[in-house]
Amino acid sequence: MKTIILPTDFSQNAYNAVTYALELFEEEECRFFLVNTYTPAIYQSEYILHSPGQIGMGDVYQTFSMEHLDELKKKLERRFKNPRHTFITHSVFNLLVDEIIDLAKKEEVDMVIMGTQGATGAKEIFLGSHTVHVIKKAPCPVLAIPANCKYEEPKAILFPTDYEIDYQHTKLSVLMDLASRHNAKINVLHVSTGFELTEEQEGNRKSLSKMFNELPHEFHDLPSQEIIAGINGFKSKSKVDLLAMIQNKHTFLERLFIEPIIKKIGFHVTIPFLVMPHPNK
Repeated sequence: MKTIILPTDFSQNAYNAVTYALELFEEEECRFFLVNTYTPAIYQSEYILHSPGQIGMGDVYQTFSMEHLDELKKKLERRFKNPRHTFITHSVFNLLVDEIIDLAKKEEVDMVIMGTQGATGAKEIFLGSHTVHVIKKAPCPVLAIPANCKYEEPKAILFPTDYEIDYQHTKLSVLMDLASRHNAKINVLHVSTGFELTEEQEGNRKSLSKMFNELPHEFHDLPSQEIIAGINGFKSKSKVDLLAMIQNKHTFLERLFIEPIIKKIGFHVTIPFLVMPHPNK
């Protein structure tokens, strides 16, 4: 049975990510944690000095959170009627990112699935701050679902990589499992940096080929260019249902989170984005 965290702030974007998750794992036994955290605006001062009961405000936030989680659970049970799925509501006074990380470790979670933006997400931002921090800190894979992204079975997966990772020790099993269950093809994309592959990179490439041996896959090598331009170029010519990457300091992910120039380059993810933790994490 898979254990999956579904954070929600009760926005439409969050609900969209939740429903995507239920459709993606429709045929699998899953335990879903519907997670909502609350941090009253006054917590910075008197809230941290007194218990919620002493002030009264904490009870209001907690009640709101618990009631909405219960409504969401009932709504999902009515809509999907899937006996393979179990829902656990999880409401707590904490920061969302901290609670997700703590819960993921405690429950040995297989994946976190969340929207790229919350209720106040600006369209021009690639990923909301919560999503960015969860991706950076989570001990498990994170699947980010863009706003308004409708579920479509992932038949074509794009996996950009620089071959600088020992794939034998990564959590690629989640990618391979998705590809296997949905009979998807994995397109491995390497964008040249202008240099030949090192001996180590060649070894990692062969290792990856062996791992994907029983799955439909194809290796693509693009001439030297920005990795983001390479991804966009591939997407413009070939159908891609899911973008998957390993959080590796050598890839563009770190730059993606901190450089405003990304918006000018035009990297707009409109498909689900799976990020797997680095093996050294």
